[in-house]
Amino acid sequence: MDQDEGLTAVDNIVTQFNTYEDFLDSQITTIDLYYLEDESLARQLVELGYRGTGEIVKREDFEARKAAIDIARLAERTQKKTLTSAGKDLQDNFLKALAMREEDNRNGKVSTVIFIRDKNSHGQEVSGYIDYAHRLKTEDFELYFTGKRRLLPRPTDLSFYNWDNHIAVCNSSPNYQVMADNPEGLLFKYKRDRKILNVDPKAQPGDNSARIPIQTELYMHVVLFDHISRRKT
Repeated sequence: MDQDEGLTAVDNIVTQFNTYEDFLDSQITTIDLYYLEDESLARQLVELGYRGTGEIVKREDFEARKAAIDIARLAERTQKKTLTSAGKDLQDNFLKALAMREEDNRNGKVSTVIFIRDKNSHGQEVSGYIDYAHRLKTEDFELYFTGKRRLLPRPTDLSFYNWDNHIAVCNSSPNYQVMADNPEGLLFKYKRDRKILNVDPKAQPGDNSARIPIQTELYMHVVLFDHISRRKT
């Protein structure tokens, strides 16, 4: 039996029994108890490999794998809890689209750039491009998924433009380098694989990227740009 097969066998036993003693008991026959007349002695003989009806597993191996599996399960539950969209009753297409992409943006499988155009709290029309993964790490998106706050571009995002006072700002993020002075218009270079994302609606978005317009009742105009990095991590 190779190492992988050995681990699989131990894992099967660990998931089947709550404690090592339960596993030992499963190996003891009624004949063993009849002749030994001592449950503790029967357990010891199984543990040492002298008696038993199945796989021999050492106590330290059982407990080590048990702990590892418990830690993995806890990590999985913790990861699920970090999804702020989980369990929310989302009605609008835009929020549904963000929810579908939340986990992949958190773990780096997908990088989404959000374009939004709408009016701010002062009635001024603003637009801009938002690095979704970066925003997820820096603020609580539950406020957006519950409708307590509206997601709007800020002067700290990848790009921001106020159509009333004509203020224009561009900023690179941990994921994207902004290429503003370009004949093709505004471009974003994804830092992980150095691919270019072109947000011009008349152009192709670029390698491994897709442009997805969203029909929404919450904003004047919304477009999502999904980029899948091909670089191995």
